[in-house]
Amino acid sequence: MSRHGYFEPEESIAYQSGEDVMHTLMTIAARYIGANPPHPPVYRVTRPGPVRKTDDHRYCFPVGELFPGMRQEQKVYAWAKLWSDSEHDFIFHVTCFGPLRIYHNGIAAYGSAIDEEYPALPLLKLKLRLLKGWNDFVLEFSCGQHGSGGLFGTGSRKNKPLHFIVPSLEREGEEGWLYTEPLDAPLLKIPAGPLREEVTGVRWLPRQEESGAAPPKGQLARMYGLSSGMSAYAWTKINGTYCGREPVMISGEAFSPVEFSVDGQLVFRQERAGTFRFELQLSPASHNLTANCLCGEQAWGFRLDPASLALLTPAQDVKGYSGKWLYLGPFQAGQEIDLAACQTMKQTVRSGTDEEVYWRTELQDGEVRPFLENEWFGRWNYPLGVTLYGLLQLGKAGHRPDIRDYVLDHIEFASSRFSYSLWDRARYGAAGLNNQLSHIDSLDDCGSFGATMLLAGQERKLEGAALTAAHIADYILHRQDRLEDGTLYRKVGVSRTMDNTMWCDDLYMSIPFLCRYAHWSGDGKALDEAARQVLLYKKYLYIPERQIMSHVFDVERGQPTLTPWGRGNGWVLFSLSELLTVLPHEHPSFTALLQFYWELCAGYLGLQGRNGLWHQVLTDPESYEETSCTSMFIYSFARGVRLGWLLDPEPYSQAVLRGWKGLTRRSIDKQGNVYGVCRGSSYAFSNQYYKHELSWNLNDTHGIGIVLLAGLEAMSMQDWQVHAPAAERVGTAAKPGSRTP
Repeated sequence: MSRHGYFEPEESIAYQSGEDVMHTLMTIAARYIGANPPHPPVYRVTRPGPVRKTDDHRYCFPVGELFPGMRQEQKVYAWAKLWSDSEHDFIFHVTCFGPLRIYHNGIAAYGSAIDEEYPALPLLKLKLRLLKGWNDFVLEFSCGQHGSGGLFGTGSRKNKPLHFIVPSLEREGEEGWLYTEPLDAPLLKIPAGPLREEVTGVRWLPRQEESGAAPPKGQLARMYGLSSGMSAYAWTKINGTYCGREPVMISGEAFSPVEFSVDGQLVFRQERAGTFRFELQLSPASHNLTANCLCGEQAWGFRLDPASLALLTPAQDVKGYSGKWLYLGPFQAGQEIDLAACQTMKQTVRSGTDEEVYWRTELQDGEVRPFLENEWFGRWNYPLGVTLYGLLQLGKAGHRPDIRDYVLDHIEFASSRFSYSLWDRARYGAAGLNNQLSHIDSLDDCGSFGATMLLAGQERKLEGAALTAAHIADYILHRQDRLEDGTLYRKVGVSRTMDNTMWCDDLYMSIPFLCRYAHWSGDGKALDEAARQVLLYKKYLYIPERQIMSHVFDVERGQPTLTPWGRGNGWVLFSLSELLTVLPHEHPSFTALLQFYWELCAGYLGLQGRNGLWHQVLTDPESYEETSCTSMFIYSFARGVRLGWLLDPEPYSQAVLRGWKGLTRRSIDKQGNVYGVCRGSSYAFSNQYYKHELSWNLNDTHGIGIVLLAGLEAMSMQDWQVHAPAAERVGTAAKPGSRTP
């Protein structure tokens, strides 16, 4: 770190653009959006089977159940690969049901001790150095005193819900693991790198299609069996290269009745088995081609002649599948479904057997699943809730519909697939996208992002948002753990050390959502609950002699940690300012909440650093200057000045300007990179953890959005100070009859 801060003064955004706040904000936004393009999900083949994910996104290998006759000297191997965008250390979690060895890129990385080979023991942490690109993993299972098998996978189910990929060349792109039957001798060489399965000298499961088998006639009969009165859909696209001047010829053989449609319009019907041929005059563009096939007595499906097949292109690229058709079914013949909606691949549909179904391939048990493989775009988590909040407000204030639409598309990526992700989790053990939204077990999983979703919904109707919002509201209001007095707390944390704790962070994970849900639903009880929670948290976490908040209250010990963590305090004031903005002045809790706001503001004002920034440990000026808490204090002070909450606004107005000046000189460089944002935290009773162990990240999403919001609110404050009548520039919120704009 430079003696001037995180970089040299000449590298700062202030050196480049002076006091132009909007330019600074647009530079930050451009860098973020450019680094996180709006890629769609990646679709992969998954074969449901005994090796599947559990709720914590680790894969379970039930070797003992799969092979109950496995002998003591035999071994079972599992093989997969994992992509890494960079070389870095990563912690995996391991549970041993019996003896287990783990190989990483062909080299032994772990061998279990006998006292670790028991499934009831706490999970083990295994730190490995992932290489950039593909990393091969091989697990070797043996029989032990308590059984055989284990659990292996990500050590961070919330933030890094890793999925492994089948490593062999024959099945390139499929999600999941290969595994062997019990072998009498160890593998002569641990496989690593791109290999064909036959090169390893053993046979891998799940089995691929038997080339010599004689299945029932027709691909749908192989997939769904023969069932009279049922139908199914096949979907592909006609390559636009072949459309335009000349008619497109489609020919082949039907094994049962079939109807072909182009872009939803029926173009050909074959009412019995036999060959067919029809012409299409199409515009020069790609077109959806669907076939609705009725099950026959002895066959079900169709095939196209090679010349016609060559005209087609897959309707959706699916990794691990080289075929051109996707399939959906089975349905009762004549059952109406919204096929166009299904072709968005965002939802399941109820089948003729009263089950929810999704697209699949012709491969044996080869089902299609979407996976989120973007670092940030499309992901649902609480830091991104704040990031998108800032980008949304910037898009509106800066008259940039492209930024606004980027935000709406990100949110809708998640909300439109909410229902699907619940089904995906139920079917496969853990969802391939919406990993937190589909498995809400904390306020972190839902409140922050949900609040931004409700705000974004005022811009346009977001698919799935209403159902998602209702689900979140039910969780916060009725299912989140509470103390006897109703205070929200964490009975079960992400790790056992976090069990039975209350975090001041959780005010932001609940209050803004409750405020916006009250407006969206018309349910005033949600706003009442927001007000009640703030005052309850004050009871447990407020440090009156400092007029600031403790980070955590340990419920088991019955005491606060008394650690004045910067961002934790920022969340509190940020949340309180969001609540005061919408809470009617006549609300019974308004006066108490405004008083609390005054007390906190006074405490934080006195702790602003000499460079205008606040510190990681608020009371320790030797701890690093922290960007996210600085931004939240700027935002909350500026809003208080502008909305008349402060009886003596001048010191806070000056603090806002000093804070913003500090950010642009010490935390934001001329490329729009944001420095000094504390990474996600655990907690401690000692300030030393926050000062020395809890370091900062570059461009951490905990800070990008709130920096944008701070700049916007500072601009609004200054604009109000210029244009508002002098009588309005004093605190009015506490005066009877005053109104919050």
